Amino acid sequence: MARRPRKRRLRIGRFFAFLGLLLFAAAGLMVIGLVAVSIKDIPAWNTEALLSSNTTLIYDKDNKLVAKVGIENRVPVSISEIPNLVQKAFLAAEDHRFYQHHGIDFRGIMRAAFKDITGRGMHQGASTITQQLVKLSFLTPEKTFKRKIQEIILAAQVEHYYSKDEILEMYLNKIYFGQGAYGIQAAAQTYFKKDAKDLTLAEAALLAGIPKSPNYYSPLAAKDTPDGQPHQSISRQKTILQLMADYGFITQFQAEEALKSPISITKAPTKYPYPYFVDYVTELLIRKYGENQVYNSGLKVYTTLDPSIQAIAEGVMSDEKNFPPPKGKDKPQGAVVVLDPSNGHVRAIVGGREHTNRLGWNRATKKPGRQPGSTFKPIIDYGPAIEFLGMGPATVIDDAPVKYGNYEPPNFDNKFSGLITLRNALVNSVNVVAVKLLVDHVSIPKAIEFASRLGFDIEGRSVGASLALGTEEVTPLQMAGAYGAFANNGVFNDPVVILKVVGPDGTVLEEHKPRPRQVMKPTTAYLLSDMMKSATQEGTGKNANLGRPTAGKTGTTDDGKDIWFCGYTPDLVGVVWLGYDRPTPMKEAFGGGFPAKIWYKIMIQAHKDIPPRDFQRPPGIVTATVDKKSGLLPGPNTPPEHQVTDLFVEGTVPTAVDNTHVLVEICAATGLLPNRYCPDKVVRNLIKLPYTVPDYVADFNMRVPDRVCTLHGSGGAPMPPGQNGTPGPGSPQQDRDRPGTADQGAGPPNSGLTDQRPLGIVPPEGSRQQ
Repeated sequence: MARRPRKRRLRIGRFFAFLGLLLFAAAGLMVIGLVAVSIKDIPAWNTEALLSSNTTLIYDKDNKLVAKVGIENRVPVSISEIPNLVQKAFLAAEDHRFYQHHGIDFRGIMRAAFKDITGRGMHQGASTITQQLVKLSFLTPEKTFKRKIQEIILAAQVEHYYSKDEILEMYLNKIYFGQGAYGIQAAAQTYFKKDAKDLTLAEAALLAGIPKSPNYYSPLAAKDTPDGQPHQSISRQKTILQLMADYGFITQFQAEEALKSPISITKAPTKYPYPYFVDYVTELLIRKYGENQVYNSGLKVYTTLDPSIQAIAEGVMSDEKNFPPPKGKDKPQGAVVVLDPSNGHVRAIVGGREHTNRLGWNRATKKPGRQPGSTFKPIIDYGPAIEFLGMGPATVIDDAPVKYGNYEPPNFDNKFSGLITLRNALVNSVNVVAVKLLVDHVSIPKAIEFASRLGFDIEGRSVGASLALGTEEVTPLQMAGAYGAFANNGVFNDPVVILKVVGPDGTVLEEHKPRPRQVMKPTTAYLLSDMMKSATQEGTGKNANLGRPTAGKTGTTDDGKDIWFCGYTPDLVGVVWLGYDRPTPMKEAFGGGFPAKIWYKIMIQAHKDIPPRDFQRPPGIVTATVDKKSGLLPGPNTPPEHQVTDLFVEGTVPTAVDNTHVLVEICAATGLLPNRYCPDKVVRNLIKLPYTVPDYVADFNMRVPDRVCTLHGSGGAPMPPGQNGTPGPGSPQQDRDRPGTADQGAGPPNSGLTDQRPLGIVPPEGSRQQ
């Protein structure tokens, strides 16, 4: 009987060993392939590249060269002129094993590789000083394995051709220290007005901390730490001194003494044209391409800058006569943005009265910004009311005291106008009307939705009724973009300064693609523009009137801490902000004063060669005459002085006739409702509403009184019930509460009425109902 062949058992150990060999071979082939590709594309060896840099060129809107970024303030020094402690500070900060490795620190690479693998990305550094020199001289700042392999190969070549001291010398003469300073000697002169050979240990540690991020760790950079904490450059200095002690370059005592040493920083004046505009362009480039590529690779950047308008704005902003007087040593600052509303192209940016540091604080663009005050009303109150609710310039709101919880919005002059149209409320910047629009009509979520279309990101859970008065922090650049949509028939364009970036080899790295969005109806934009035209003709913005169609809105926050003017023509938008860097009251200042005047001085010159034209009236706008106390069509009792002709979106003209003007008999002596003993009674045309307002509201005496005369009686006898100021049976006050009189429910469509009240007339919370 034949024996069955035995089945061969699968040996697990051999299987995994074989699989491991396959994976190892595959990985090896991948590495070989990656190395081959890296070698194939490696930049050509060029010893000159180790010593030189190419500047980035910035062009204006007409493609004319206006500035060079990275033009080198460089004074090479030999390694013998750089004190040993200065060298040690940079070794501690960047590569403490510099003299132990041959250009590549394999310990560092293994540590970085482990962190990159566990972190799933090429994030960890480990570049030696030699590799950094190679990266500055030959490579782009991208973090890929291919670039890292090229960096290692080129670093080995550098180590082959140059000694360690020569490499360190080239590195210290090449790195960027911010403020336009390249190399250790230029940095020492820029920040301390001394030579590198005279640097102290404390100064050396401070400078050694800058190259990691020059625009952040420069001692002249804007402070980015909480109040009470040292500047980020000092924190970095402390870290480096401790590293020097840890590596044995100095003692712990030396580190502690250096930290106590006073340091005097020099503010070097900038010497390049249009600095705030150029700085903003540079910031955007660095954010996208990194500092090394911006300062060293030779980019060509085409921008939207109009040098003429920029120079005009800089000149006006540098004139101290255009600002409120200073308080002590501090003086109020300011910012200006001018843009073309048709495409969002920014023509001018001025971020302060003077420019003291390269890439310093730019008040025109830096967030979080400042509170815009009433300049935000067209964005958060009036715009959404017109867009979503069909309101218009002739809609009526009652400017009377109102309270929402503990919040009672004040008017700027502490006065109340009573029944007022939206046009007049905007012209005179009436706060109560804005708050009522937001809370009682539009709603905060809908208002935030409208504002988001204009580029504002508002956290709905953190705001309340005061949002109506501009408590959200914004930048002048954001405000210019939003107002651009009003000027551009409701079409919003993101503000843009960079149109195209071209690499040193001619490759187009980026090109602006316009993305216009219709964020509101053209009719909404037109009505807002027409209302804001009135503000510059007869309202708070009169100082900004250019003598051509001009629209705008003033803004003044509590105690005048921030004062604004945002205005525009069909051709240009301009935004002006003034205030102290640390918010300080300027009670004598307001948006219609200094900001409006600055705006006028800039824009009158900017429009010098632009023919005047009015805002384009879109289809669907009609005119109608209404009663300005009810917003309804004039009724039989509407007096001529209460009739106004205004603009409406077609389909929103009220169809109901005014029913608020009524003929009422009153006591001639007291002006109150008469009792049976009043000897003289007169009939007056008064306004009848289902609620009362305080007697300090301006039109109080135009309204039907809610009390009965108590002056007259029969020989001094007590007044009969219902006629002694307290409503009684059959009294006029009680009649007005009866069914079939004033409160009869909602009116028909387009009646202009809400619960038989004029559209927008909402009784203040807690007011007495008649």
